[in-house]
Amino acid sequence: MYGGAKAVFYALSRSTVLKRLASRYGMAGGESFARRFIAGETIDTAVAVARRLESEGLLLTLDYLGESVKTLEEAQAATGEYVRLIDVIVAAGIERNFSIKLTQLGIDVDRATCVDNLRRILERAGRHGFYVRIDMEHSRYIEMTLEIFETLWAQEYRNLGVALQASLYRTATDVRRMNELGARVRLVKGAYKEPPAVAYRHKAEVDAAFLRLARELLDSGTYPAIATHDERIIAAVRAYAAERAFALDRFEFQMLYGIRRDLQASLAAAGYRVRVYVPFGREWFPYFMRRLGERPANLGFVVRAILRER
Repeated sequence: MYGGAKAVFYALSRSTVLKRLASRYGMAGGESFARRFIAGETIDTAVAVARRLESEGLLLTLDYLGESVKTLEEAQAATGEYVRLIDVIVAAGIERNFSIKLTQLGIDVDRATCVDNLRRILERAGRHGFYVRIDMEHSRYIEMTLEIFETLWAQEYRNLGVALQASLYRTATDVRRMNELGARVRLVKGAYKEPPAVAYRHKAEVDAAFLRLARELLDSGTYPAIATHDERIIAAVRAYAAERAFALDRFEFQMLYGIRRDLQASLAAAGYRVRVYVPFGREWFPYFMRRLGERPANLGFVVRAILRER
């Protein structure tokens, strides 16, 4: 069921018909089903959400949605939008932290251009004290992503981190690779449909791998981000950190906007650092469907919302 649900929702995320319908109806109205998980389609709506989260004692990372661009012009436009986003965030006075996908910067079109685009963003971000996280995408991008990361790390771009996916067999090696650099890692379970040759097939296997890797990051990593909504895993991480007397500022938990807000609040109240991943933008549909694939229980919320709107 675990892999099957992800596969179904991944396929749906690529449907142009569903995307058109979602774009027409999904963000309409203040209580729309998409707004539970997406902070609107504009930077202004995202800033308003960010301010509310900060007022609740939560950290944040903004994500301007968009991926798998097909042309250099689209990649340049996305890069320009991120540069503009930096200025807007500075003016708004919210936390200077965002996440980015390399397929949005043109890695599928021209790798050198993608690197140049990322460097342009990092230059501007560095001047204003931003931290930038590279989201990890489908497994076919992992080696390219890590090579690009290492290239820029060697050029002293240290306001940069990366995400790794516990569902993949190779991630144990990649965690050690990043720990040796001293790079900051966000550990996630993984939301993409992957072939059996590269990924665990059962939820229990993914959960066990996630916990093993979380412990390794706590022991040897540089300020790791433990990104999960799984209460059992969170409890195990807390117990492990307490057993080894790790300070609460040695790591942080990360969660998605709109999911387990109660858990976000309780962890923050207990003194843990909790960062909320805040996505926004017009290209929200693929992200939204992957969230449903990760946690199919969210589908019930969506169905109820659609029925209310009819």
